[in-house]
Amino acid sequence: MIKDLGEGNIITAFVIAVALIALDQAVKLIIVQNLSLHESIPIIKNIFHLTYIRNYGAAFGLLVNQRIFFIIITLAIILVLLYFYKLVQKSEIILQVAWGLGLGGAVGNLIDRIRLGYVIDFLDFRVWPVFNLADSAIVVAVSLFFYWGIILDGME
Repeated sequence: MIKDLGEGNIITAFVIAVALIALDQAVKLIIVQNLSLHESIPIIKNIFHLTYIRNYGAAFGLLVNQRIFFIIITLAIILVLLYFYKLVQKSEIILQVAWGLGLGGAVGNLIDRIRLGYVIDFLDFRVWPVFNLADSAIVVAVSLFFYWGIILDGME
């Protein structure tokens, strides 16, 4: 079982969130500066490409052009994460990591939506819609929350 790291280690969650936001925004800037819209560079041909797209919707391009809706939903998610801050600061490292990834991912995409009106996506595995680092962090965060809630918490 993962040991309780105590209150002083909430810094872990904030460091993860801030590092993720910085990395996400830096990589998106590099993509925009070096690729034309819809340009694709094969890293592993037909398996993994860097492809610059603008996502005006949610995952899989759902709900296109609902910018205000997504900003409000993202702000609500961030508020929920901040509400659970006290629970996370005294909890296991898995929850701190999940919280940091969730907050960092949400803020990373929120910055795009507010600043640009769309989210910059670039990770293209050819069998899945193009996504970004913030999206990946959110998926990992949700997976960790579920793992903790269903598997680890169920074992106690």
